[in-house]
Amino acid sequence: MRKDLIAGNWKMNATHLDAIQMVQKLSYRLDVADHDRVDVVVCPPFTALRSAQTVIEADHLRLILGAQDCHYEESGAYTGEISPGMLAKLSVSYVIVGHSERRQICGEQDSDVNRKVKAVIAHDMTPILCVGETEAERDEGHTADRVASQVRLGLAGVAAAPVASIVVAYEPIWAIGTGRTADPDDAAEVISLIRTTIGEHWGDAANTIRILYGGSVNPGNIASFMAKPDIDGALVGGASLDPDTFASVVRYWM
Repeated sequence: MRKDLIAGNWKMNATHLDAIQMVQKLSYRLDVADHDRVDVVVCPPFTALRSAQTVIEADHLRLILGAQDCHYEESGAYTGEISPGMLAKLSVSYVIVGHSERRQICGEQDSDVNRKVKAVIAHDMTPILCVGETEAERDEGHTADRVASQVRLGLAGVAAAPVASIVVAYEPIWAIGTGRTADPDDAAEVISLIRTTIGEHWGDAANTIRILYGGSVNPGNIASFMAKPDIDGALVGGASLDPDTFASVVRYWM
């Protein structure tokens, strides 16, 4: 059985003081049964990680700490970057890798994403590998080829054992922050393709790897995605910034 995972990507929002309140409020709105059913991950900006970590550990919360990105090198002359080792020392468990905003705005290529995936795994953290097509690629019928290619290149050279425990997030670029969402049947079809691709290259890892949907997820549509057997959770953007809203997403079955 794959345990569902709901991850909140706060993007460039929330100071370290905001993060303390957001984490506390979210924890108040979730109970033991929620955490038994769903792994709940919060991914604040780098400047708020330490504050979130302190609250989670001091109050013994079952929230899991994630980061939004990292560099693939351990150290060096990379002004403004954060290494995976730095994140590991903050008790970060998950790292988002290859988000479309990093690919499009910062020019990250599949080779960069692959190096980050390997670096995150090497520091005993779990990558959340983001894949997804543009609107033009979708309209031209290239969704399957583009997504499968991102999966293969992003995980190139990674053994089956670590692949089995990572997370892949399918986020159609045209649905991120736009209010548009993929049809649940279409999303399930692409996620099934991702699982098939994993199976073709990494065998039984396809049975245990968790694959999420992301793209304007909110309390009103989360249940329709989670009803699909191949969808194991969601990577949530804007809806994760409000603890009440995010808690409603986490409690999608109620």
